[in-house]
Amino acid sequence: MALHRDIFWVGRQWAVTGAGIQAVDQRLRGVLDIDIARLWDDHLVQSRRVKPGVNAADFDKALTLARERFPQAPDADLIVAQLEALGVIETPVASPVVPAMNLRGEGSLARFLPQWRIRR
Repeated sequence: MALHRDIFWVGRQWAVTGAGIQAVDQRLRGVLDIDIARLWDDHLVQSRRVKPGVNAADFDKALTLARERFPQAPDADLIVAQLEALGVIETPVASPVVPAMNLRGEGSLARFLPQWRIRR
């Protein structure tokens, strides 16, 4: 997988991006990448660190920087925390409930509704 467009730090082998920790070598196709939601999973982190060919010092630096940028949050607010860390939203969402859509054409046959056109 290609590196995420938001790159915060690039080392010799690892990069901290908007997607989490990603391997700089694109021939791996994202096999060793760690998503933001899994940064605090110590078992996954240890399994990536002991892989052959992994630069441990570079990996530890990337992990430290990624954990500072994306702090651990409760599972319920994980998506909101990721968006706040990326700077997409500045305040937490009050309610994730989407209002119901009111359609004016309910109960009418489509062939009798007026058509719309784009005027140039």
